[in-house]
Amino acid sequence: MALNLLQDKGISLDRQRFTWKELIQPPISKLDDDAFTRVRVILMNGIEMEALRFSHSCARMNNDLRLPLAKVRRVEHHQASMVNNLLGADHSTLETTIGYEQVAIEVTAVVAQNEPDEYLAQLYRFGMLEDFDHLYRYTALLDRLEGKDANNILQSYTDIVPGRPTSVEHRAPADDLREHYNRTQAAFISKLHALTILSSEQQTHNFYMNVGPLYADPVARQLYAEIASIEEQHVTQYESMIDPNETWLEKWLLHEATEVYNYYGCVQQESDPHVKAIWERCLDYELGHLELVRELFKKYERRDPAEVLPAELPEPINYASQREFVRKVLSEEVDLRARGTQIVDKSQEGRESQEYREHMNSSGSPSEIVAAGYQWSPGAELVRS
Repeated sequence: MALNLLQDKGISLDRQRFTWKELIQPPISKLDDDAFTRVRVILMNGIEMEALRFSHSCARMNNDLRLPLAKVRRVEHHQASMVNNLLGADHSTLETTIGYEQVAIEVTAVVAQNEPDEYLAQLYRFGMLEDFDHLYRYTALLDRLEGKDANNILQSYTDIVPGRPTSVEHRAPADDLREHYNRTQAAFISKLHALTILSSEQQTHNFYMNVGPLYADPVARQLYAEIASIEEQHVTQYESMIDPNETWLEKWLLHEATEVYNYYGCVQQESDPHVKAIWERCLDYELGHLELVRELFKKYERRDPAEVLPAELPEPINYASQREFVRKVLSEEVDLRARGTQIVDKSQEGRESQEYREHMNSSGSPSEIVAAGYQWSPGAELVRS
């Protein structure tokens, strides 16, 4: 199925309806469904949640757009509910956390390889190595608290070894800002990549902030707090990659195109027939949203949407293990750091970030404590006890 971003209309907004039963559908199975089905569920919930946040921000700044934003936002809220509720209650909070980090690693790895701008590609590789270490730290916590093997979630697609140590990832805010792409010159796929990874990281930050206080174990609470702080840094990095000179309607067009792009990729690769039907429905709805925003763009900006959108959809994200690429990046770039908007060798890191990190770690690093002496092996504590 070929899509045309400038012509396809999908399902019109006035026909997009849900019942409560449709919102809460049978969830995926933790063990029986392929891990990449969970990856897609987590990613698409994040993309819908970013759409909602953008929509609320846009409404606060644009009176004429408030009603169409509210109409689209209600549907996207319901889509987010339907998608997020596909995660089954057989997942513990920590197992869901493992799933979140698998999303961050595998999806960012694909984006890094397909990004045509080398500066942006390096930023994705930089963030990916940090998420890779987060997976290792949470895996140690899962072993410690629940005696479970994280590979039950990862299904051997993703390695469980240290990345750039979480304890050295803490940076001063000035070292988390990046140069943004140029809205008139950047490739369309670069704009989709930025919104996709921003959405994923933003959702992860919010999830960790919400679930960390649910734990009684003090090290668990501290670990969620520590990694949530890094996720906030990642959100700062990825949002700063987006050109602030894009108009509100231009950004809305790009958000809807990002949703179309990612739902299309889900439809193409989903192995669970029930979940695939949900992706197909959401894709048709998002095409309807995109058609609406195209018309608003013409009405209020008196511009052709073709100035922002190409007709042809780029090649979607490939949901497959990126192990070899991640290993290569780990071996070559683990000692890189950030200084200002640039990625540099650790010997060139600025004093401001070093002082910030030294203070944050002055009473100990939860990520170091939880993984002290830990080395992943199949079966976790229950096999070794």
